[in-house]
Amino acid sequence: MRARLLILASAIGSLGWGAVLPYQYAYAADTRDWGALVAAGASSLFSIGALVAAPLAGRLADRFDPVHVAVIAQLLGAAGVASLVFADVPGLFLAGMLVFGLGLSAAVPAKQVLALNWSSSDDRRKVFAYKFTGEALGMAAGAFLAGLVVDLDRADGLDIGFVMAAGGFVLSSAIIALAGRLRLPARVAPADVSGGRAMSTATGAFGAVDAATGAIAVVDLDGDGRPDGAAGSRGALRVIFAQPAMRWTVVVTIALALGFYAQFESGLPAYGITVLDVDPAAIGIAAAINCVVIVALQVIVVKLTAKRSAPALLMAVGSIWVVSWLILSAAQFSPGIATALFVMTYGIFAVGETIYSPVLNPLTAQLAPKGMVGQTLGTIAALQTAFSAAGPLVAGVLLGAGLTDVFLGMHVAVSVIAVFAAWRIKRALAASGSPARADAVEPTPAPRVREEPPTASVPIT
Repeated sequence: MRARLLILASAIGSLGWGAVLPYQYAYAADTRDWGALVAAGASSLFSIGALVAAPLAGRLADRFDPVHVAVIAQLLGAAGVASLVFADVPGLFLAGMLVFGLGLSAAVPAKQVLALNWSSSDDRRKVFAYKFTGEALGMAAGAFLAGLVVDLDRADGLDIGFVMAAGGFVLSSAIIALAGRLRLPARVAPADVSGGRAMSTATGAFGAVDAATGAIAVVDLDGDGRPDGAAGSRGALRVIFAQPAMRWTVVVTIALALGFYAQFESGLPAYGITVLDVDPAAIGIAAAINCVVIVALQVIVVKLTAKRSAPALLMAVGSIWVVSWLILSAAQFSPGIATALFVMTYGIFAVGETIYSPVLNPLTAQLAPKGMVGQTLGTIAALQTAFSAAGPLVAGVLLGAGLTDVFLGMHVAVSVIAVFAAWRIKRALAASGSPARADAVEPTPAPRVREEPPTASVPIT
């Protein structure tokens, strides 16, 4: 029940993304006549907010109730986007976009931890898949509804989008808070959780859940009397990236982000319009096809891949990315069917997305150190955001300079790197004896949660 409410909340919370972000550039640059610099700066500050918020929120989700972290983050985002209604000068608009990015991104790792806590090993991939599908539908619905009412010829023409986004965050927060108040039977919260936190009904205290075993423990690797989640940022990064499988997971995450997500909104449309001479209307059709394929295939793909190992599935995603970029490369030599190939490629990318979304976060949680699941998820999300934000710049430089072959070849190479990195994850997990499936977590009896952190160091097993 709580997982279903989380999926619903995630879908409603995504309304703001779709209702505001597709229109904010034109609104700032043209409607408000603040110029391209302010419009680009707003996008950059939104991304900077995401980079700052995700690791910090993940760390907070390890130390405190992730329900509270998610709710507070989304209410912060609601305040930020609502303030844009009253932003009549560039400075206020930029500040509002920064807070919007902080709130939206801070909620992500907390909700991922909740998805882990509120699912069992049998349905974990399904929960993440439905959550991803719900978010995609929420973004699409937000963009569609805002498109019907937004008027970029008026200074207050995007106010309805700002209000819609703020309302979505508030309603999403209310649903998450409601789900958090639903109590399980009188026992330690599910011991088969592969990450995040669980609550002892006896003490009411929160303890870190071992990503590998499901055991509750408070970890103090550095002997400073604090859990690892409270360690300094440098020490935390050393702990997170201490094992080879996690390092290769970072590589595959970055590579898959660069191979598609970084180019979804700008690089691919720019390539289609400037090189393939695709009609701008086809860009919208391609994006719609991408969403339709995700919705239509997500449940089927989860069932078909339920028994497959996470690294093998990530290798399949990288391979799909390679095929997609090869088709895009071939499209420039077939002008008669270039538009059809371009639209079809968005659908092929979507097949990879249906595999990628249920697998990556549970795998990351499995590999995360004890007590640092939220911080690990937040760190990975920040890295993904950083490299995705660099994608439009790379596309603009290469395509603007006429280096189309370099643009295409680079993305084929990055996708091949993703396949190789996923293969290395498989080798590393096999060498360490860890389960290959991201959700194959065997529960172990959870020890009683300590209300005070131990003074002795507890090794990661």
